[in-house]
Amino acid sequence: MKTNQTPSPEEPCREEMTAIFAAAVNRTDQWRELHALSRAWATAQGALAETQRCKAARLLQSTTRLEQCWAYPGPRLLAAIGEAMAQRDAATFARLIQKVSGALLTGDYRRSDAAWDPASESATRPLEAALPPDVSTPEAQRPGFEVLIVTPADPATWERARADMRRLRRPDDAFQYEVVQAGSFEDAALAVLVNDGLQAVVIVDGFQYGSRLEMPDLQSFLARYLPTDRSSIEPGAMATVLAKAIKRCRPELDIYLLSDRTAEALAGSEDLAPVRRVFHHVEEPMEVHLSILDGVKDRCETPYFDNLKKYAQRPIGTFHALPIARGKSVFRSDWIRDFGQFYGTNIFFAESSATTGGLDSLLEPTGTIKRAQEMAARAFGAKRVYLGTNGTSTSNKIVVQAVCKPGDIVIVDRNCHKSHHYGMVLSGAQPFYVEAFPLTRYSMYGGVPLRTIKKALLECMAEGKLDRVKVIDLTNCTFDGHMYNPRRVMEECLAIKPDLIFLWDEAWFGFARFSPLHRRRTGMGAAAALTERYRDPAYREEYRAWAAKVGKLDPKNPRLLDLHLLPDPDKVRIRVYQTNSTHKSMSAFRQGSMMLVWDEDFHQVEGPFEEAFFAHTSTSPNLQLIASLDVARRQMELEGYGLTLRMTDIALRVRRAVNSHPLISKYFRVATPEDMIPAEFRTSGLKDYGPPHSTWVDVVKAWDEDEFALDPTRLTLVCGAAGFDGTQFKGLLAERFDIQINKTSRNSVLVQVNINNTHSDAALLIKALVDLAREIEQKRAQGGRAAFDARVESLMTHVPDLPNFSRFHDAFRDRPKGASNEGHMRPAFFMAYEEANCEFVKLASKEVDERLKKGPEMVSANFVIPYPPGFPIMVPGQVITADTIAFMRQLDVKEIHGYHAAQGLKLIKPEKLRGSTRKSAE
Repeated sequence: MKTNQTPSPEEPCREEMTAIFAAAVNRTDQWRELHALSRAWATAQGALAETQRCKAARLLQSTTRLEQCWAYPGPRLLAAIGEAMAQRDAATFARLIQKVSGALLTGDYRRSDAAWDPASESATRPLEAALPPDVSTPEAQRPGFEVLIVTPADPATWERARADMRRLRRPDDAFQYEVVQAGSFEDAALAVLVNDGLQAVVIVDGFQYGSRLEMPDLQSFLARYLPTDRSSIEPGAMATVLAKAIKRCRPELDIYLLSDRTAEALAGSEDLAPVRRVFHHVEEPMEVHLSILDGVKDRCETPYFDNLKKYAQRPIGTFHALPIARGKSVFRSDWIRDFGQFYGTNIFFAESSATTGGLDSLLEPTGTIKRAQEMAARAFGAKRVYLGTNGTSTSNKIVVQAVCKPGDIVIVDRNCHKSHHYGMVLSGAQPFYVEAFPLTRYSMYGGVPLRTIKKALLECMAEGKLDRVKVIDLTNCTFDGHMYNPRRVMEECLAIKPDLIFLWDEAWFGFARFSPLHRRRTGMGAAAALTERYRDPAYREEYRAWAAKVGKLDPKNPRLLDLHLLPDPDKVRIRVYQTNSTHKSMSAFRQGSMMLVWDEDFHQVEGPFEEAFFAHTSTSPNLQLIASLDVARRQMELEGYGLTLRMTDIALRVRRAVNSHPLISKYFRVATPEDMIPAEFRTSGLKDYGPPHSTWVDVVKAWDEDEFALDPTRLTLVCGAAGFDGTQFKGLLAERFDIQINKTSRNSVLVQVNINNTHSDAALLIKALVDLAREIEQKRAQGGRAAFDARVESLMTHVPDLPNFSRFHDAFRDRPKGASNEGHMRPAFFMAYEEANCEFVKLASKEVDERLKKGPEMVSANFVIPYPPGFPIMVPGQVITADTIAFMRQLDVKEIHGYHAAQGLKLIKPEKLRGSTRKSAE
C-alpha cells in the first residue's frame, strides 16, 4: 500500500484500473457527459468546434474502452460512432451519442430494435422510465438482462452467433436477453465484475486465459476480486476454474457449461458444483436458451408475494378477526374513506388473518413461506433462514434465547444494541462484557479488538469455565460503520474453543452479501470461507506445522494474545448466526428482518430455536411485511450487485465533495478511516477512500487484511466545527432542507447511503451544507466570531470521556474474586420489580459523591441508555463508578432511556445486597 507516498512504477497502472472500474460504475453518466460534449461540438464553429471535437474524442476513447463487456450499444453502433468521429461528422456523431445515452438511461434498448439500428431515429422516454408504476402508462414489459458467453470461437463469427441466439426467442418467453461475448478467462472475469446486468454465464470449453485488451495491470487487479493462480490451472480445467471464480465474486449468477468432453462424467465432478447445468457443446441450443430463462425465473419467483397477489383477486367472504380485510369497513365509511383512498384497494384485499389458501403460517411454515425462506437462504449464503416481522430487535432476542440457557456465558460487546442485553435477561445467560476501542472526540465506540476477545476467552479457560462460554456476540458493522474481520475473529476464537457460537448482529449490513467488496466482512461470508478452508488438505498440513511449533495452549501465556491462533480441523465446528434488518438496507417494509443460520450443530438447538421463535413472534404477522421480505430477496438476487456498487459510488462521491469543497470543509467534514480506526487496527495504512489517498486495489487489500475497516456507505458527518451538536443539526436538516438523518453524536450525524439514494439526493445534501457554510461565514463576518468559537470548542474539545463497564456487584457473581467479569444480570433486573428493593438518588446530589468516596456502593437497578451515544452506560447489577457519574453529568442530551431526572438514579438498596446471594435474589 502506497498511501500518501511517492508513486511507484506500477502506480500508473493501479490508478488506470481504478479509473476503469469507476468508469464502469458510472457508465451511464459518462455517456450523458459525452452527449453534452457531442452537442457542444455540433453547435460550435471554427477553432471552438475543433476544441470540442478533441474533448469528445478523448472522452469517447475513455468511455468505450470497456464497452465489449456489455451487449448494448454493440459493435454496429460503436463502429458507426467511431466512423462519425473519424470523418468529423459532428451532426451524425451527436445523433448517435444521443441515441445510445438516451437508450441506456431509459432502458429502451431492451424494448425496441430501433435502439440498435444506427440509421433509425429512436425516441427515448426519460420521464416515463422514472415514474412510479401507479402514475406511468400501463405497458406489458418483459424484464431484460444480459448473458455472457465465454467462447473460443473466432471473434469474426461472434455477430452470427448473437443473431442465432436472438432467433431462439419466442413470443411467450417471460424474459428477453442480449448476448455479451468474451474470448478469454480474463475478459470474462472483467465482464463479470463490471456488467451488473448479467444474469447468466455460458462457458464454452476451450477458451484461452490471457486478455486481448491492452490493460497492463489487469491480472493483478482481477486477482483481488477473483483469486486464481494461473500456473496452478491444469490442462482442460480452465472452464471449471472460471466457474468457481465467478461464483466467489457473484454467487447469484447462473453458470452453464458447454463441453465436447463426456457430459455425463463431467456432471458428477465436484469441480462442477458451481455449474447449474452441463451440455454437450452446442448440441441443444434451444435447451440452453430455455435453461437460461428457467434459471432467471427461479430467482424471479416470489412464492409468498405471488400467491398473495392471487389471493387478493379472489372474491373472499371474511368471518375472522380482521374487519379491515377486503376494505369494506373502510370504503363504505363517511369518516375514514380517505384512509382507503390514500393506500388504495390492494393493501386491503391482500389482508387476512387466515393461513389457508396458500397464505401459510409464519410459525409453522409448510408452503409459500417455507419456500420463501429456502430461497432467502440460497440468496444470502446461509444454510437456513427465518423471516422476522418484529424487527431485528426481536430477531436478536430469539437467537440469544435459542442458543443460551441459564448459566451460559456470553462474551458480548457492552455497546451492542439493547436487544442483546434483554435477550440475556430473558435467557438467564451471564454477559461477559468486553469493551470496544473508544472514539472519544466523536462520543462513540468502534469495535472490540480481537486481542480483548481472546483475553476474555483465555481468562475463562484459566478459571476452568471455558465450557460455559457459549457465544461470542458482536455488532458487524456497527452503527457508525466499523466492520470486523469475521474470518480472523472466528478462526482465532475457535482455536481456543472449537464449538463456539458466533452471533453477528448485521442489522445495518444485510446488503453486504451482494457486494464483492463488503461480502468478505460478513458472518455468512466468513462461515462459507472457513468451512472451505478447514476441509482443504492444505490447511490440515498448515495446522500440523503450527501446532508442532506452538504446542498446547496455556491460557496464562501472554504471547497467545498476539499470536495468530489456528483451530484443530478435526474438532472445529462452524456455528454462525447472522441477524439482518432487511428493512434498513433493502426494499422491505419497516420491521422486516431475517435470521440467517450456518450451524453445523443446529440439531442441538433446533427445538429451543423454535420455542424462542414461538415466544417472540406474533400469531398475527403482517402479510405485507412478509411479502416485502420475499420481494427484497428477489430484487437483491437479480440486481443487488449493481445496486450496492452504485450506492457505494454515491457515498464515495459525497465523501469527496464534502472534504474537498473549499467552503464546506471549513465547517463540515466526513470522518475518514484514519479518523475512525486507530492505526494499530489498520496495518495497511489506508487513510481514506479514493485518489489521491488510495486505489481500489489498496482498498481490497486493506479489507482483506486489516482487523477493522470502515464501511464507506456510512458517513460520519462532523458538524461540531459548524457550531451544531448532532441533535440540533439533525433537526435543522429535517426542518429546513427536508433531509432525514438517523443517528447523532455530540458533534456529528450519520449519513447512511443505501440502494434508495440517487445522485439528486447527494446533490440535495451538498447544497444544504454549502448554504449553511455560507450563512456561518456571514454571521462570523458580522461579529459573532467569539461566541461561535466558544461553541465549537465546547463541542469539539470539551468532550466527556466515555465510561467503560465497571463490574457486576459481588451479589451477582459466582466468583467475585475471579478475573473474568461475567455476572447474573437477570436476578438484578427482576429485583427492580419490587419497589421495596429500590431507591432513587439525584444525579447532582452530594449523596452520590459521598457514596463514591465512602460507600456503600451504588448498584444500578436497570438499564440506562442515553441517546446519543445509544449504548447502556449502566446495566442491572452494575456497580456505578465515578467515570460513569462524570459522563452522565456532562451529558446534554434530552433522551436517556431508564433515567428520569426528577427521580434520579434508580438503585438497588444496599441492605438488599448485604448478605444476599444470587440464588436468593432469583
